[in-house]
Amino acid sequence: MTPTHAQEIDHQAVPGAPPADLAGRRCVGWRLLNTRDFGLLFCGQVVSQIGDSLNKVALLWFVYELTGSALKMTVIGLLQTIPPLVFGPAIGVYLDRLPKKAVMIWVDLVRTLMILLIPALYAMNALTLERLYLLVFLTAIVSTIFGPALASAVPHIVNRSQLTSANALIQSTGHIGILVGPVVSGFGIAIIGAQNVLYVDSATFLISALCLMPIRVRDSGAMTGQPVVSETFVHELLAGLRFVFLQHRTIFILMMITTLYSLGASAFVFLLPLYAKQSLRVGPVELGWLWSALGIGMLVTSAWLVRMKQGDLHNRLRIISGSTAVGGLAVCWFSQLDTALLACVLVVVIGGSTALFTPIVWALLQEMTPAHLLGRVFTTFSTGSMSSAMAGMAGFGWAADTIGPAASLIGIGMILLGTATVAALFSRRCVVLHVAQAASPAP
Repeated sequence: MTPTHAQEIDHQAVPGAPPADLAGRRCVGWRLLNTRDFGLLFCGQVVSQIGDSLNKVALLWFVYELTGSALKMTVIGLLQTIPPLVFGPAIGVYLDRLPKKAVMIWVDLVRTLMILLIPALYAMNALTLERLYLLVFLTAIVSTIFGPALASAVPHIVNRSQLTSANALIQSTGHIGILVGPVVSGFGIAIIGAQNVLYVDSATFLISALCLMPIRVRDSGAMTGQPVVSETFVHELLAGLRFVFLQHRTIFILMMITTLYSLGASAFVFLLPLYAKQSLRVGPVELGWLWSALGIGMLVTSAWLVRMKQGDLHNRLRIISGSTAVGGLAVCWFSQLDTALLACVLVVVIGGSTALFTPIVWALLQEMTPAHLLGRVFTTFSTGSMSSAMAGMAGFGWAADTIGPAASLIGIGMILLGTATVAALFSRRCVVLHVAQAASPAP
């Protein structure tokens, strides 16, 4: 395979990261937390992810208390889903023009203000349902920017050999948020009320912004202060899409693997309560244990991935293939269970298999994508995976209602096994290509 832009910058100095020779002599995954820049980024993300989880619980509870309508409560979820699907590609164009650190700080500050306005307006008796929906929608738009900006900034904070570990650590902040946030939010709602929990939620994003401010991020190729011209925007948008779908075959195949994976994995997570209730016939306490088992599996795998050597494309595709195959088989086995204890064990396995996927794929994208296209590539991937996830939720939800939860679970398992097969075939193709290049005479 030909060298990429990311490979060319591998040996350049990155602020706050350990020297490359030191990274080669020891497992530096956990030691990233001791570096000034990544340590601050990680701490800020832990607080921010807890804030996200606080928001999910407290906001939905607040809306239900305010309106008494389950339908009006579900509109919140819809408003939070639309922006990534509609604005994702456009956001990528502007993100590639701007310094990523500044973007992330401004996003956190805007989220702080937007969430703060909800309880503040409520306290002044000025919060209407329309204003609430508008604030939620605007918050969702700016939140759509943060993920791709973060993924685009990571290659300019750590060395190339540390990308998988760095992405695994960032992913683990989401798992920590899922485990801690809902519990804190539940106690907070009971003690101080949902509207006051939203004040705490807004503070978490302010803390995240304060953690980001001292970080040194080497922005490469960002175009700041350049006037936006319609033709230039369209040209840049098409350039990003051409890179993903036409120019770089490896990234295109990763896009297909990610889309296929999201179709099954997201459906399982979203429909887990349905499967638990209908197939296992468990109550809310046992369902809580299942959710905890899913989070434990994700955290354990993320911790293992931090210590793992990054490896080449072939080895990482083998890991994706193997873990997805294990997850697919576990989902198929889960469909035949009638005991909650064994189901918890399988859910740990399924959670672990899903946690391997994103850090590895993100690291590959960060390595193979030129710096000036990172924003567009990550927003394209996010849009594709979210669209696929929504299709999976709807499709497998319909299957569970129509032909039963067991059949729906087997379908999800087959999708994951299909993803593993595609990744394995592509991994084998990489080996064949590498052997052929090694055998060819040097020019």
